[in-house]
Formats: sequence, structure tokens, C-alpha cells
Amino acid sequence: MIIECIPVGMMGANCYCIGCRSTREAAVIDPGGDVEKILNYLKENDLNLKYIINTHGHIDHVAGNDKLREQTGAKLLIHELDAPMLSDTRLNLSSFMGFEKIFKNPDRLLTDEDTIEIGDIRMEVMHTPGHTRGGICLSTEGAVFTGDTLFNGSIGRTDFPGGDFDTIINSIKLKLLSLPDDTAVYPGHMGHSTIAYERKYNPFLR
Repeated sequence: MIIECIPVGMMGANCYCIGCRSTREAAVIDPGGDVEKILNYLKENDLNLKYIINTHGHIDHVAGNDKLREQTGAKLLIHELDAPMLSDTRLNLSSFMGFEKIFKNPDRLLTDEDTIEIGDIRMEVMHTPGHTRGGICLSTEGAVFTGDTLFNGSIGRTDFPGGDFDTIINSIKLKLLSLPDDTAVYPGHMGHSTIAYERKYNPFLR
């Protein structure tokens, strides 16, 4: 499996390109901007984009959705509870950032335990509300992409619409901490981590 992190947008969100080495199919997780950088990486590595996946509906994770879809024909996937955020400038926080931006509807609505296939790669959708109502993490062999649910030594904010502190802690403890300790954690901001590290050192989980 190919995993490439590309910081994008004004907030430097972590966009991930996931590729299957044998089939060259790919998915992009959270294209929050700088679409040309993403397209260049896909082209340089001979990857064919099948899916765009949003871990949640905030502007810094979805800003490049429409342009990337137009350029590649990829299908957009988001959890059913966060889909309304794409067309609501208050919920997607674009109005909070000083402008208003709405996005086209997704091609597929995700629910908990759905499976996404990218070539030989199988990713399981883990519904992890708390940062938003429809926030998800994506689990695959040896890795989990946590969006703004779990960071290296921290957790996602819960003071935006749809956020709740107790809910995000419950999501992390019940879903993410059930993964093997050596699972690599790829968050939506900041550096990578592991489940073992977060279990031991994350101050919010003690």
C-alpha cells in the first residue's frame, strides 16, 4: 500500500493519497485545497483516482472536493450525517473563515462498518462522532486515518456545531483504542503516531 501525506490549504491539513501498488487505483482522503499538488502526485506516480473520501465536512478537509472530482471523475464519499455540511456554510465553517463556500452532493453516503475497496486495499469505515456528528476514521491493515478525531497527543475540537467532548472521548476509547497497539495513526493535522503511544501518553485518554 502506498501512503503519501500532502499538507494542503491555509491550515495545512493532512491530505492522504492511498494507492494500490498492483492495480494503481487510489483514494484521496480530505483534499482540503492545493488540488494541483494532489493531481501532480497522482500523475507522477501513475495512480488512477477512484474515490475522494471526507473524514468530516469542515472546509479545511473538503475545499478541494469539487475541483478534484471535475479533474478526475472520482466518486465522493462522506458519512451520511456530515453530508449536509457540504451545502451549509455555517456547518462547514467556511463562513467562520470569512467566506461562504458550498459543495456538490456526494456520490455515496457512508455508514459505520462500510467497506471501501481501492484495488487490493480494503478500508473499514469507523463512525467516530464527537468532532462532528458524522466524523469517521478509516481503518486498514496496520493503519488508521483519524481525520480530526484523534491527533498525536491530542483530540479534535468539540466546540463547533455538532461537536461534543464526551462523545469524541467515547468514540476514541471504544473504536480506536480497540485497534492493535502497533497500528499507525495518520491524523488530519500534525504528525503521525501509533495507537500504543496515544493509549499511553495522550492526556485526554488517561
